[in-house]
Amino acid sequence: MGSGVIARMMRAQRRGDEEGSILPLLLGYVVLAIAVIVVCTCATDLYIAQKRLDSLADAAALAGADGFTLVVAGDGVRAELTDGGVSEQASAIVEAVASDAQLISASAPDGVSAQVTVAAPWHPPLVSAFVPDGVALEATATSRTALR
Repeated sequence: MGSGVIARMMRAQRRGDEEGSILPLLLGYVVLAIAVIVVCTCATDLYIAQKRLDSLADAAALAGADGFTLVVAGDGVRAELTDGGVSEQASAIVEAVASDAQLISASAPDGVSAQVTVAAPWHPPLVSAFVPDGVALEATATSRTALR
């Protein structure tokens, strides 16, 4: 046999060894792409759920700050918040807006601020079978009242 025949046989043998080697690489990239899509989808849904809960806490705190009573002291008038007034206003907003959110606390720590905490469970959209109880989300907001 000539050297040309041996060289062709070796090239053919090398080509045969490389055949199909792209398939595992392609499968790896597909699995990686699917994992990135699932993680990004769940992270985006979690972010949006937290922002909705933040908005609900803000609305409840704002409503709670409107639950003031007027107090006449000397020759001036001031707005005073009570825990009961804040709780009443905040619970009305939470009940009207969200079905799965709960009012955790509503108080007036200094008499002019309404502090409200709400909580809700979050269930991942694509992997909820792995997290059956969901993840507890919580948001706290503070609003102040003043007369001018």
